[in-house]
Amino acid sequence: MNPIERVARRVDSFQQGHTPVAFLFAVTKKFGDDNAGTLVSNLAYSAFGAVFPLLLLLVTILGLVLSHYPGLHRSLVNSTLSQFPVIGSQLSHIHSLQRGSAVALVVSIVMLAWGTTGVAQAGLFTMAQVWNLPGPERPNFATRMARSFGFLGVLGLGLIVTTVAASFGTYGRHNVVLGWVGELVAVLVNVGQYFLAFRILTPKGVETRQLWPGAVIGGIGWTILQAAGGYLIGHDLRNDSAVYGVFGFALGLLAWIYIGVELSVYAAEVNTVLARRLWPRGMVQPPLTEADQRSMALQATQNQRRPEQHVAVAFSEEPMTQDDYARSTKE
Repeated sequence: MNPIERVARRVDSFQQGHTPVAFLFAVTKKFGDDNAGTLVSNLAYSAFGAVFPLLLLLVTILGLVLSHYPGLHRSLVNSTLSQFPVIGSQLSHIHSLQRGSAVALVVSIVMLAWGTTGVAQAGLFTMAQVWNLPGPERPNFATRMARSFGFLGVLGLGLIVTTVAASFGTYGRHNVVLGWVGELVAVLVNVGQYFLAFRILTPKGVETRQLWPGAVIGGIGWTILQAAGGYLIGHDLRNDSAVYGVFGFALGLLAWIYIGVELSVYAAEVNTVLARRLWPRGMVQPPLTEADQRSMALQATQNQRRPEQHVAVAFSEEPMTQDDYARSTKE
């Protein structure tokens, strides 16, 4: 055994023997096993085409309904755009967002239906891959389309509720207690939105209670991400829009969506690893741990395409930890 392998096996033995580290490594390894980087890219690209129409629809409706209340309209629009701190200030300068009209309403509804269908289909595929579900357990076309519109409802409801919560939170600038209450409300709303999104996008074969851990992590993570984005735009990127213009707007929106999608997929991976106890995983093979074998078996069986098809997985060796492997090589 060369020195590099010896060190790697010692590190592997350490992480396998400490649950928090082993769990984090297992989530990261599951992310790689699922080729989730490609899933994130596909989902982020689809979401990029849905976010702008969703904002356009909401702000256009606000313009139509609150045309006689300019103060309230301005407050709610600013609260809506604050959900996208990196690019919200640039969105506010697009005149079609500020002038409510029937034409803008119709165009935004059509664009939103098209964009949301795409992002929902990508989300359904992502959740099926994350949970390694075989073909017969995945939703058919009609079910996917129905869930697409359900996902649209979750997005719309979530944006409305977070807009109202953000509007309430602005009072916290002058009152510390209200500020903390506003942040707590934002966390609860984000957790609920993640949970509803996971439930709609995840096939029914996955139990509802198994979706809560990732929803909590995703909701808290998204709240922190929004706060960090708000701090960044307020202190470091205040003048970037004037420098980079439309190019910076597009990159900022795409980067913001990509980070949010990656956070969401990692949260979904947490659900899978917890539900199927896919830890500890090995860093160096051989040997394969019990969790390694379960994960590899799931990756194989997800390739089943028909109910009459049967996929079986077998291993020639018993699962072992690094400590078991070290003892076996000494005997």
